[in-house]
Formats: sequence, structure tokens, C-alpha cells
Amino acid sequence: MIADLSERPWNGLPPEVADVLGPELPGLAEEIIAAISRAVPDYARSLEGPFGVALRVGVEEALRQFVEMVERPGADRGAGRQTYVDLGRAEMRAGRSLDALLAAYRLGARVAWRRLARAGERAGLEPATLYLLAESIFAYIDELSGESIEGYTREQAAAAGESQRLRRRLAGLLVQDPPADATVVEAAALASGWGLPRAVAAVCAEGEDADRLAMRLGADVIATPLAAGLCALVPDPDAPGRRAQLDAAFRERRGAIGPAVPWRRAATSAQRARAALALAEDGAIAVGATGLLVATDHSLELLLGADRPLARDISDAALEPLGDETAASRLRLRTTLEAWLAERGRTERVAAQLHVHPQTVRYRMARLRELFGDRLDDAETRFELQVALRIGPRSGE
Repeated sequence: MIADLSERPWNGLPPEVADVLGPELPGLAEEIIAAISRAVPDYARSLEGPFGVALRVGVEEALRQFVEMVERPGADRGAGRQTYVDLGRAEMRAGRSLDALLAAYRLGARVAWRRLARAGERAGLEPATLYLLAESIFAYIDELSGESIEGYTREQAAAAGESQRLRRRLAGLLVQDPPADATVVEAAALASGWGLPRAVAAVCAEGEDADRLAMRLGADVIATPLAAGLCALVPDPDAPGRRAQLDAAFRERRGAIGPAVPWRRAATSAQRARAALALAEDGAIAVGATGLLVATDHSLELLLGADRPLARDISDAALEPLGDETAASRLRLRTTLEAWLAERGRTERVAAQLHVHPQTVRYRMARLRELFGDRLDDAETRFELQVALRIGPRSGE
């Protein structure tokens, strides 16, 4: 009983107290409504229409439930609590905080205590009973307040979830191929509350939680799941501080960002970001395991990798002479050949680029000439080798 009274002290009131309180309810309801209308600024309005009806129902139902629980100790309010959950939801939908509703509850409790205490004194209730009645009224108001807070937070979560769903849909429309109709995109943007920017860049990454990725990249970023991974759309990607924010989000994972484009071409940015990420995973772009890969820094690799099977066939055919080398030798010869072609055969500069002795370069080039023969002196072959080396994986495989 002690634990029960600590949570619901009205269970300790004598049931006959309900006979004292019941006759006061009609007049008390009117008094509380009038006090709330006068003293709570957000509710200082005409009590006609849906708002007035809801307020009146809430007050009358609160008083009725309270007296019923005094009359039947241990009674469960059951469905009655839904009224106050719904009041909290209504405040959220109206765009207000809970301050006004909770203030109305507190004011109602004070008005109720004053009137019911007077009625109890006239009926000759013992002081201890009146004290317990006061505790019961304010504990009951705390319970109603908690129910309204629950309703408010539920509605808040539902609104946030709906907003995220609408933003995911918008992001999906923007990056789909073929592109969605502009009017459909504009309507989706309006519904989601996301203003279509003049410039946007797509960021692609692995993972499954699009909303979490969007939050990591910025409050104004939207994202959607793709068939493989995630795609986020970053408005105004060249804004001051934006790149630092994006880099910070990819310190512990890998991602790729496409070019900044008008929103109508967001799908193009997404395609290039996805392609850059795929090339990095395939080893065709030399990057670390984490960090943000910039697609525009690898435009040639993207062009060469547009048809990956064809590109690999070209690379394999051009570099076929290296096929019988060990993996370590193949890697050394590849890097040497790539530097030699880039530096147009200038041994000293190749050595500096590779951080080896010039004699090492000469030794490796001698081996390459054994493998490729006079083709290294042919301009067309050198071009094909440069292309092949850009296509192939940056390893000895």
C-alpha cells in the first residue's frame, strides 16, 4: 500500500470523499476553463469551435476520472488516458510547444484544489484527508502531464519520420535514371520542405541507413538507399566549410562525391560518384581505405572505366608481356613503365619519382625492353600502354 500511495495517493482516500467532490464538478469545470482562458496566453482565445470543444472535454473528463478513481480505489483509467495523449499530439500538430498545455494543467490543479478544499471543509473532512486530497490532485495532474508529453513526443517522432520518408523519396527521384519529370520533383520538394538548390553534388557510400548518412553530412542533406549502398545529395557543395564537413564525415569510411551540377542533373553526379567508388573498390583508382574520393579528380579513369569488361580486356592485352612475371616483379615493372611513359624516358626524373637509384631504373627498363621489344619506341603503343596502365588495378595482380 505504501508503494501504491507513493504513485497514486488517491487510492488512500476514503471512497465517501467522492460524494463530496461529485456535486462540485460542473461548476468547477467552468471555473477552470475560464481561468485557463484568462491566464494562459496561448489559450486566450474564443472557446468556440474544435479548440474549445477539446479543452472542455479534457477538463470535464479529467475531473470525472479523478472522482471515479477516488470512489473506486485501485480502478484503472484504461482508455481514459488516451484523451491526454491526444491533447499532447494536438499541440505538436498545431506547431506549439507543450508549455501552454502544461501550464493549463498546473493552473487547473490549483483552481480544483481551492474549490474542492472548501467543499471538503464544509463536509467536515478530517485535515489529514484534505492533505491527502491535495497530494492526490497534484499527483494526478503529473500523470496527465506525462500522458500529454508521451503524445507530443510520439507525434514529434511520427512527423520526423514522415519528413525523412518524403526526403528519401525526393532524393530517389533526383538520382533516378532516366530522370523524373521536373514537375514531379518540384512537387516532392515542396511536400518535403526541401528547397531545390541551384547546385547539388551526389555523395555515394556503402551502408544501409540513408537517414544517418544524411545527418552526418549536414542538416540540409537528403539521402536515399540505392541497389548497392547509399546516395546523399549535398546542396551548394562549394559553400565555405562544406568540404571540411564532408571530409570529417568520411574519416573512418570511404565515399565518393560527384561533380556539382544543377539539380536537374543530379543523376549524372550520382552516376559518377558511384562509378568512382566502384573503380576505387576494383583497384583502378589508388586511394586509401577511408576518405572522400572526388570523382572530378579522376575523370579519365571514369571515362576509361565506362565499360569495365572492355577496359580490362584492353589492359590485359596491352600488358600481356608482363603476365609471366612474379606479382612483385610485375608491380615493380608496371610502376616503372608508368613513370617512364609519364616522364618521356628521362631516367633521372623517373628515379626521383620512384625514389630509386637511376641505375635501378635502367635495369628495370632493360627488362621491359626484353618483354616489349621495339614497341616501346612506337608512339601508338606507348599511348595504348598509358591507357592500359590507367585502366588496370594499381597492384601487381
